Amino acid sequence: MKDLLKLLGREEVQLRRSEARVAKAVMRNPAASVHKTLAELAAEAQVSEPTVIRFCRSVGFRGFREFRVKFAQAVAAQDKFAAAAVTAGDPQQDLIGSIFGNHLNTLVKVRDALDLELVLRAVDILVAAQRIEFFGVGASGVVAMDAQHKFFRLGLPTVAYTDPHMQLMSATTLRPGDAVVAVSHTGRTKDILQSVFTAKDAGASVIAITSPGSPLSDAASLTLPVAAAEDTDLYTPMMSRLAHLAVIDVLVTGIALTGGNEMVERLRRLKRQLQVKRLPKQRRSGPGDLDPGP
Repeated sequence: MKDLLKLLGREEVQLRRSEARVAKAVMRNPAASVHKTLAELAAEAQVSEPTVIRFCRSVGFRGFREFRVKFAQAVAAQDKFAAAAVTAGDPQQDLIGSIFGNHLNTLVKVRDALDLELVLRAVDILVAAQRIEFFGVGASGVVAMDAQHKFFRLGLPTVAYTDPHMQLMSATTLRPGDAVVAVSHTGRTKDILQSVFTAKDAGASVIAITSPGSPLSDAASLTLPVAAAEDTDLYTPMMSRLAHLAVIDVLVTGIALTGGNEMVERLRRLKRQLQVKRLPKQRRSGPGDLDPGP
């Protein structure tokens, strides 16, 4: 069944132009396409309903109903494969496909689960915050540090703490109008929870990037859910870490758009200042191009 998805990708160029539009519409978001009616799919592809039926027959099915059933089975099979962890004994030739399949599948699911209204509320909180702190430990600490780096470039007052003692001390000094972004895949890390409760008691708003229904999600003022199916009790987080970074990028971009031309100009000035740290693009460089300094 998984071969049907590959078939559609290969066959797009051999279909009639109108039928190829249907294939592209289907493959744009396979998980959502399995729930679309004939009329909905035709509208999305901007073709007639008979064209959708011709497309189904062109790829080997009697009609739309049979295609949708088989396509849903193919998508389900792909999801099952993509969610499977790589384990000892798996063939090495599957290594690249398995890892990238896991990551792509997770990112698509997290994207589809994100509520735009929640994202915009989080952006509003962060734009209005007098002080923004990022909390994370372990692999989530890396995400917190990356977030601080990106927010710092926007000219916002930010800091990241990955040490539990520093988190707790800093949370104690927060005030109403301040904000914390707490990152944790499991949402069960005791140190993060303690710091979050302390920050809320101090009057700060807490945005959690974590698994829905977790203790951290329940404790936060607002949660951006990241449901990544991986066992981080045994393995180092991979899929969830990339998903957390993607959510951070969504927030950063949302804030940049809110800031308008002034924030864009600030980023341009920053980029111009950094140009002196890079070699020119126009020619190939060698070891002699680097200034060894005094």
